[in-house]
Amino acid sequence: MTMNDAELHEEPALSVAAAFTREHHQIDDGIEAFLADTAEHDPARRARPLLTAMEALRRHIYLEEEVVFPRLAPGPLMMPLMVMRREHGELWERMDALAEILEDDSSAASGIADACTELLSLLEDHNRKEEPIIYPHLDTDLTPEEQSLVRELLAGETLPEDWTCQALR
Repeated sequence: MTMNDAELHEEPALSVAAAFTREHHQIDDGIEAFLADTAEHDPARRARPLLTAMEALRRHIYLEEEVVFPRLAPGPLMMPLMVMRREHGELWERMDALAEILEDDSSAASGIADACTELLSLLEDHNRKEEPIIYPHLDTDLTPEEQSLVRELLAGETLPEDWTCQALR
């Protein structure tokens, strides 16, 4: 779920806020694709879009917490950033629970649809706050060099092994 070079070159003026918002939609689409694919009988193949979406979401949270948030002016954003970090923790815990359900072959993944729907609901609530409050600052508060760095990281950064969001440390 990373933006590939073609996507980045397709829209060279794509703002950082737009790039992060696009990734929100791609993550949602992966979870929704999993929920919609009831015809696939191979559990590993069916889970692929969900696992890809969760991997992208974890990386997305990493980029926000380690690269973007520290570069934003803390004053007026202090409380919203605290809320975003707390919600990242909730999302992370939901993804961990969802991963456990996927690993439990004996249950035939009972409860997975409910867990995915709950994750989508949390994401919708989180994104509804993050996109209008935090993301406009990405294009105004970050220097052109920092914006370039974020675009590069969106295109190919991987989550460091054993990294977890700040709320769970």
